[in-house]
Amino acid sequence: MLETTSATTDICASAPPAHPRPDGQDHYTISEVADWTGLSAHTLRWYERIGLMPHIDRSHTGQRRFRNRDLDWLTFVGKLRRTGMPVADMVRYAELARAGEDTYEQRQELLESTRRDVRARIAELQDTLAVLDYKINFYAGAQRAPERP
Repeated sequence: MLETTSATTDICASAPPAHPRPDGQDHYTISEVADWTGLSAHTLRWYERIGLMPHIDRSHTGQRRFRNRDLDWLTFVGKLRRTGMPVADMVRYAELARAGEDTYEQRQELLESTRRDVRARIAELQDTLAVLDYKINFYAGAQRAPERP
């Protein structure tokens, strides 16, 4: 298991979405996980192949059987993807998480670096928004201005 939700290891700042099934009855096929996450089955297999996903349990016929903890991890990975974190860094984070508590400092550094990048992108977007607001206000004012004789 990569990380669990507890006082010391929280995989998300906000609670993950409710699981479709309670713990103990949480056996999902790859199709069900694809539907729940919006990821393709191909992407889920790729995540497992590159080490972004932990080992996924298999049924006696070899089919992947995902658990609620896997859904939680995929929710967190989705958040990392939205930050623009490179896949290699996400894989590194997953490796560090599997290595245990001794890697907290390294994980923190990786997340802090990503947070800096996100904040820089937010500042760029705020600057862009200010330009758009200026132009929109300019055009709105030009339309209201009375014509000069």
